[in-house]
Amino acid sequence: MTRIVTIYEVFTSLRKQIAQVASRVVPPADIEDIVQETFLRSYEAEMSQKIEHPRAFLLKTARNLALNHVDRSEHRLADSFDDLAGEDTLASSESVESQIESQEQMLLFCRAVRELPLQCRRAFLLKKVYGMSQREIAQYLDISESTVEKHIAKGILRCWNYLDAHGVAPARRPARAERGHG
Repeated sequence: MTRIVTIYEVFTSLRKQIAQVASRVVPPADIEDIVQETFLRSYEAEMSQKIEHPRAFLLKTARNLALNHVDRSEHRLADSFDDLAGEDTLASSESVESQIESQEQMLLFCRAVRELPLQCRRAFLLKKVYGMSQREIAQYLDISESTVEKHIAKGILRCWNYLDAHGVAPARRPARAERGHG
């Protein structure tokens, strides 16, 4: 008779690997949340269906949850900009047209970020949203610091170009672009 391995048993044996998967995407403070959510989601799934490959299922769940977490941070960034725009609007009595224009500009910025290559977007968000240092980002994404720097510079330039193509970029081009890098 074959012994049935439960999600809990597989999770327990893979806990460190699951944390490592999450650490490549999210900041350190959020890793444990991703690990716990991975177990909960997987356990719930096991209750409603047979999971043929629990190891792969757990690791993929962790990866997806971590990526979703970063995606939500993009939305939090957009929301915080909207909140700031709202406060400025009340204080300066801007017109409705100005409010709409500001919201459209923020939406364009979010679209620009969303179109960055995945690894570039991760580095860019970890730096700009979470305020992590290049060294911390390099460790968590398992890449070199110079690669992090290049991803962030590429992110800034691509976002600027995207906004410029839509007529809303700041007047000054990013320094790296002026020198012909990118």
